[in-house]
Amino acid sequence: MSLLVAGAVGLGVLLSGFVINEPAPYELYMAGLIAIWGLFGLRISRTLLPLVALLILFNIGGIISLTQMADLREAPLYMAVSIFLAFTAIFFASVTESQPRLFPAIAGAWLVAANVTAFLGICGYFGLLPGAEMFTKYDRAAGAFQDPNVFGPFLAFPAVFLLRRILTGGFKEALVWALPLLVLVTGIFLSFSRGAWGLFGAASILLVAGLFLQSSSGRFRLRVVAMTVCAGVFLAVVILVALQLPGVGELFSTRAQLVQDYDGARLGRFARYGYGFAMALENPWGIGPLVFGTLFGEDTHNIWLKALMDYGWIGFAAYLLLIVWTLAAGFRILFRDRPWQPYLLCAYVVLIGHIALGTVIDTDHWRHFYLLLGLIWGCIALEARHGHTAKNHAAITRW
Repeated sequence: MSLLVAGAVGLGVLLSGFVINEPAPYELYMAGLIAIWGLFGLRISRTLLPLVALLILFNIGGIISLTQMADLREAPLYMAVSIFLAFTAIFFASVTESQPRLFPAIAGAWLVAANVTAFLGICGYFGLLPGAEMFTKYDRAAGAFQDPNVFGPFLAFPAVFLLRRILTGGFKEALVWALPLLVLVTGIFLSFSRGAWGLFGAASILLVAGLFLQSSSGRFRLRVVAMTVCAGVFLAVVILVALQLPGVGELFSTRAQLVQDYDGARLGRFARYGYGFAMALENPWGIGPLVFGTLFGEDTHNIWLKALMDYGWIGFAAYLLLIVWTLAAGFRILFRDRPWQPYLLCAYVVLIGHIALGTVIDTDHWRHFYLLLGLIWGCIALEARHGHTAKNHAAITRW
């Protein structure tokens, strides 16, 4: 039964790496899985109630914003997806709390999905397979995704997870995991997503800092430093080799510029931020999902502005509180010696990167973002249950 459960959850995570068309197989499969699990044993503990309440409040804000629209168009479908993704976060939090053994299955499935979709993106970029150009968008690797800017960040968690395995494992283990990490890093690089580059770089630095803080062993810290230097040199060599390939260096120099033309133009990304936040002051209930893009030609490209425009002040407050609560509760237990701590650390540093990334891009409907939320809240709930069990054991011992 445990293998069947792990396989069912792992398949859902695996499907999250293939979103060429919508609704994607992930939506259809997860909707059925959540429904079946709900009938036969999905339990929400008291610790998960803040996650549930804030996600509900966030989506209530979105539903209220629908009332501000003269023409609903695709907005109801958009809100249906938002509600579904909220359910996935609650689902992953609940199942990992009840069955911590699912963490390896989830991480393993994500790793497989990431390597397959990264490989497809690499093949598409270099034309290694017939018809592989379908795995590129705008001359950038996109894998089995519709947007390179989602494809790159999707690879971040498995890449950081592998990096942790390399930094904390032996030399032989490092050799085993070097090739899949190389595939992921190449995929991230060829996505030419500045956000994905920054996300992976920041998460990797935070991971190394976390490993330092977690251990008081000087020998272990020295080993982490040595392995980090080796990994950094290896990745630098790989990038330098990639830059020598035709077309790669030119596109890299263009994408590496901090401000693109569409960022600083009169109605560019940064200007739209100003107009949008001004509109939010006049529209406390929001203006409705997807309306901002019809007014300015492009969507918000900022999750905070997105929350204000599509979910109103109610949704914005709920989202802000959810992020603050998640970071605070996760940090409180981040360095405790638990079997699930490696998964928590990797998910936590990658989530921080996604939150920072959300200031320049809309992460609202990113499936893996809600998966990260679910993993972290699953660990928060596990820690609460662990503390409760310890207190009961101490009370029995005293008695």
